[in-house]
Amino acid sequence: MTSALSAVSSSLAARAGRWPWWAQVAAIYAGARLVSACIFMSAALHQGVNPWFPAKPDYWNFINIWDARWYGEVISGGYPSELPADDAGNVQENTWAFYPLFPALGRMLSGVSGMSPAAALTVIAMLAGLAASLVIYTLFRHRAAHGTALWGVAFFATFPVSPVLQVPYAESLNILLLASALLLVARRQYLWAIPVVVAMCLSRPTGVPFAATAGILFLYRSAEAWQHARNKGADDAGGADLPDNPRRVHGRAELWSLAALTAVSGAAALLWPAIAWATTGDIEAYTKTETVWRGHDLVPFKPWFDTGVLLFGPVLGIVAPFVFVAAFALFMMSRPVLRLGTELRLWCVCYMGYLVVFLHPQTSTFRMLLPLFPLALAAALVSRSRAYRGTVITMFVLLQIVWVVWLWAWAQLPGGGDYPP
Repeated sequence: MTSALSAVSSSLAARAGRWPWWAQVAAIYAGARLVSACIFMSAALHQGVNPWFPAKPDYWNFINIWDARWYGEVISGGYPSELPADDAGNVQENTWAFYPLFPALGRMLSGVSGMSPAAALTVIAMLAGLAASLVIYTLFRHRAAHGTALWGVAFFATFPVSPVLQVPYAESLNILLLASALLLVARRQYLWAIPVVVAMCLSRPTGVPFAATAGILFLYRSAEAWQHARNKGADDAGGADLPDNPRRVHGRAELWSLAALTAVSGAAALLWPAIAWATTGDIEAYTKTETVWRGHDLVPFKPWFDTGVLLFGPVLGIVAPFVFVAAFALFMMSRPVLRLGTELRLWCVCYMGYLVVFLHPQTSTFRMLLPLFPLALAAALVSRSRAYRGTVITMFVLLQIVWVVWLWAWAQLPGGGDYPP
């Protein structure tokens, strides 16, 4: 029996190996989403009474809960011109926390096709996830061979929070735009990246770390070009006959294009808060809305120490954030991560830095790690062993079960409240 299964698997792998790259990527993504759908359907059978549907909902109702309901509300009611507040003047949860591009596309597709807004958002999320996988493969091919790039896509498609790619959330659209922007940056097509980054900044709040990435990259490439010009001048003056730098440094036009991308990225990162301000008349409309879900004002870094104290006590809790940052820094200097190249490593560092500064650590933090998808390629570069790579996929799928059952399936805590995914 085992030998027969092995023979069938080998035959299927051989046939798939003859497919074009895009078909292989699409097959990986479709297979991963089918596995996640089975996990969702199994969890739905055990879903009890909840705020949205009767117990044991079907698959389509089950994936249209949590923030999916907010995106549907954006389509039906838009954004308030006045922030809702309670009798004490405290701002209440509202749609300004949800960026406009994803629901706008859902409204367009729903209007053109006649399908319900929830179905339109689900279709967009699924297709955006597929397109993101194709772009991610193309990006990974800049740093790895075909097989390793495919494994990197497989790790991304089966990541423990990857089920969010098939629900009406904006994550898949944001990853598509982010991966496209990073691909254009890796190709030094900085001006082409500008409209992509503007769209990305209207899908989810990834504009600030991307602007930081572009800015630091500009400084690095400028220093690199200056050092190259200085060394070349010294060689010419000394009459040395040395070979040119094998890696072409940025020319003046490329540096100006990267500077333009940096400036536009910084402005685009503030675009949605500016729109909220212009609409409501409150300069803090967006930040006030965002902090409603965390229950207190935004204070950089502080939530990490508060969470550390809550989890590990008053002494270890203060040390825990420093240990986390140090561990991440060491990880970013590991050999597989170094092979990602400057652009992808810089993005990962800036995005994690953004989370450390502004994020309130909670159960939703796991979902917010998805933009670190370049590390999927680093994981594939750790070893070419199929046993290793297969074990990673297996563990990721098992952790998907944990994520869906623990966080997506709704359950009220004993003291009230819940754990959001």
